This record gives sequence, structure tokens and C-alpha cells, in this order.
Amino acid sequence: MPTLPTGSGAPVPEADPDTHERVAGFPSYERAQEAVDLLSDREFDVRDVRIVGHDMKSIEVVTGRMTNLRATILGAMSGAWFGLFVGLLLGLFVKDSEWLRIVVSGVALGAAFGSLYGFLGHLTTRGRRDFSSIQTMVASRYDVLVTRDRAEEARRIIQAGR
Repeated sequence: MPTLPTGSGAPVPEADPDTHERVAGFPSYERAQEAVDLLSDREFDVRDVRIVGHDMKSIEVVTGRMTNLRATILGAMSGAWFGLFVGLLLGLFVKDSEWLRIVVSGVALGAAFGSLYGFLGHLTTRGRRDFSSIQTMVASRYDVLVTRDRAEEARRIIQAGR
């Protein structure tokens, strides 16, 4: 069976219209996921089940205004987390008395470099993107597809579960 590439690099079997049949449609991914979970709960072999989204669209939710100060603060916070990780990692290889100093230094240096990177990164945009946002992909509907030889059984389970 042909495969489609995914973001993780792992191949995913495609839903071939010659071998798969639509057994149910849903307005949200969560509802389609519940239907597949129901099939699994009823001991249905879900390895050949597919959830297919149709009419994909991108939605970007603006979360706030981005200023030089906010970019600096967010950069410092991000850098501090990275510095904590590096400090803890390096702290594994030092004597007990030095451990806390290494961790605190890692957080401080991470925050300093992160704030500088955040400030300079935002400054270079020259006002072209003065907002922060979260972007996601959604579909207008989601179909549950099952191999043709098991489609009727899947339909009965999903109908009974509704």
C-alpha cells in the first residue's frame, strides 16, 4: 500500500478509495476520535481505520501585541529554561558544593542571552509583525474510513454508540 510522509518522517498508510469506505462523518476531530475509540473499545481492529480531514484551513489567533520589552521578557524566560536545563546537566558532573552555583549561573546566563536574542530578534522585524499569535490547522469535517470488508461492522458499532 502506498504511504504518505508525515512531519515526523514516519510513513503513514494513505486511505485508498479503492480499499477504504466512509462509515461516519463528524464536524470536529474530537468527535471522530471518539468514534474510533468506540470501535477500539468494542474490540474492532483499528489498524486499518483512518480519520480524514476535508477542506483544511489555517486559523491564527492573535494573542497580544509584541513590543521590544515583551520580546525581551519572553526571550529571557525562554533562555532561563534552557539555562536551567544546561545547568542541571552540567551539575551532574560537579561536587555537591558547586552544584547550586552551576545551576543558578546557567539560569542567569540563559536569561541574559535569551533576553538579548529576543530583543534583537524583534528589533530586526522593524515593526512588520508587532503581534504574537498561535496558528493551527482545522478541517470543516472529518470522515472515519474503514477497509471495505469491515465497513458495515464499523457502521453498526458507531450507530449503536451514538
